[in-house]
Amino acid sequence: TGACAAQAVAEAAAMGGQLTRALRNFNVESRARREISKKKPRAAPRHATSRLDELADTPEIKEEISRKDNRLLTLLKEVYVESRDPAVRVKDGGGGNLPCKQEEKRLTKLGHLGDLDVKKVSKGKISIVEALTLLNNHKLHPQIWTAEKIAAEYSLELKDVNSLLEFFIPFAVQEFPKETRKAIKPTDR
Repeated sequence: TGACAAQAVAEAAAMGGQLTRALRNFNVESRARREISKKKPRAAPRHATSRLDELADTPEIKEEISRKDNRLLTLLKEVYVESRDPAVRVKDGGGGNLPCKQEEKRLTKLGHLGDLDVKKVSKGKISIVEALTLLNNHKLHPQIWTAEKIAAEYSLELKDVNSLLEFFIPFAVQEFPKETRKAIKPTDR
């Protein structure tokens, strides 16, 4: 019974497709002729600039363009233009593409990565290694590594150092010995 129902649905769908195709193609030629024979809509009016192009081809306009105006020619002859080139500056041959703004650089407090470390940093900035180092130093010894000392040591502004110490805290990694690892039991929630 299920197979018969599925077959009936498939046949109905096929018949529906044939029916819609027949309705769509019904009287198609006469409908096409009717559309073709309709009066065409009038074109929109053209902009004024398109009319100027047509006027430029007329002989009167061409004659006006080619005619010389003596009054304008005499005024033009009275104009005197004096120009001077600016003094030529010779640039030094060395350097190539140097940056326009020279920033003061300082040597970094080198980390343990050797060649991967940044060697020079602009004053008022710090490298990632330096940031982590100073945050860790401040965390371990806040009396020694005060904001003022950090600002002086790394050539930073005090307000920037205070913001750095307030909003950035390094992670603390804790490892448990193997004996205590077994002793830790999961808590019930």
